Amino acid sequence: MSRIDFGRPTVLLHNRGRSLSVRLDVRSILVTIPLLLAALTVAVVSLTTGDFEVTVPQVLQAFTGDAPGLAQTIVMEWRLPRVLSALVFGAALGMSGGIFQSMTRNPLGSPDIIGFNTGAYTGALIVMLTLGTGYLGIAVGALVGGILTALAVYLLAYRRGSQGFRLIIVGIGISAMLAAFNHWLILQAELEAALAAAVWGAGSLNGITWEQAAPAAVVVVVVALATLAVARRMQLLEMGDDAARALGVRAEPTRLLLLVLGVALTAAVTAVAGPIAFVALAAPQLARRLSRSAGITLVPSAVMGAFLLVASDLAAQRLFAPIQLPVGVVTVCIGGIYLVWLLAREAGKS
Repeated sequence: MSRIDFGRPTVLLHNRGRSLSVRLDVRSILVTIPLLLAALTVAVVSLTTGDFEVTVPQVLQAFTGDAPGLAQTIVMEWRLPRVLSALVFGAALGMSGGIFQSMTRNPLGSPDIIGFNTGAYTGALIVMLTLGTGYLGIAVGALVGGILTALAVYLLAYRRGSQGFRLIIVGIGISAMLAAFNHWLILQAELEAALAAAVWGAGSLNGITWEQAAPAAVVVVVVALATLAVARRMQLLEMGDDAARALGVRAEPTRLLLLVLGVALTAAVTAVAGPIAFVALAAPQLARRLSRSAGITLVPSAVMGAFLLVASDLAAQRLFAPIQLPVGVVTVCIGGIYLVWLLAREAGKS
């Protein structure tokens, strides 16, 4: 059965045995669907534009394997891995940002502000410069670096529980230290390795292949599903630890689980594309303002992240064509403007 709760339009779906209950916010759905369509539209434009233009019918033919030889190769082997990576990685960053902004109850609480992106970059950088291994090794390094950074921030900020503002301040300090360490690592490396690490560190989807995109996409999907499974507990934590405990949620274990899931989403992206800044910061808040929700909602945040990254990557490819910019350069420009606006807005409230 279903019912609509008045006040804020909500649909509650459940079966008669009460073993399944899903609450759907109508406004969030009405925001998510156009955002998803916009992201897919930009994705199609990305598939059709470039030095070799491909028509939309040819793109559809490529999906069925019937496109002319060169168009088939361009769409399926060259462009599609990059476009799908932009969509999946943007969704991962948007969801990760939503997790940490919900945990800290602060719009500045995103992994690129509080150091988890930098920690994942440190772990991946150490593996790249010492072992020079492939995606799996870099992914493990990024995950370990991100989790160790998150645990360090969590423990240093812990005082009879973890307060959001303290997490942000400690995270900013840890991020600055790790950034300096990363620069030192690059300066000590061989020239060729240092140049590759520096370009990768800007956050780039240039030249991404199925061998890199497919494993990362699988990791993101698995972690995203696990995150959605605990999304209800995350929303209860936004009410405060005491209220969450009264409703049967163990606050600190749940917070630690969310921390690991959020870092895993960030690390999966960093291992392939490097640290892409500001998508995790902006996506949850933009989605929240469009849906006018009281708290962070993960699915709209993920879809907004996918739209921001695929649009930024299209701009990175076409603004100065034939030169292709790292997508991180575009997201930094957009995110910097957003951050200035956000800080001004928060200052106006105080």
